[in-house]
Amino acid sequence: MHYQTNSYLKLIQRLAPKNAVVIFSKSTCCLCHAMKKLFSGMGVNATVYELDEDPRGKEMEKALVWLPGVPVPVPVLVVFICGKLVGAVDKVMTSHINGTLVPLLKEAGAISL
Repeated sequence: MHYQTNSYLKLIQRLAPKNAVVIFSKSTCCLCHAMKKLFSGMGVNATVYELDEDPRGKEMEKALVWLPGVPVPVPVLVVFICGKLVGAVDKVMTSHINGTLVPLLKEAGAISL
């Protein structure tokens, strides 16, 4: 792993636990928009880092591939709940469909249903 990639990976690992739900996204991605709507529709106030609007975004996007369970090529959306990696869109949707997403959000204090 390149030193610069490692420093951005450490940045991601510092940003991820700063809120109950943290999303690394791109503002121009329709799937990202749908995921952010899903969370906001549940009443989740997620912290969103738009990689295409952040000066560090390209490097953070490259670093995301080094996280365990993040598919290659790097997805444009990666979600953390309570500082723990949930994954990309496929993992979030699977969790939502199988009923494990809401309990995760409750446990994180992100929703109070």
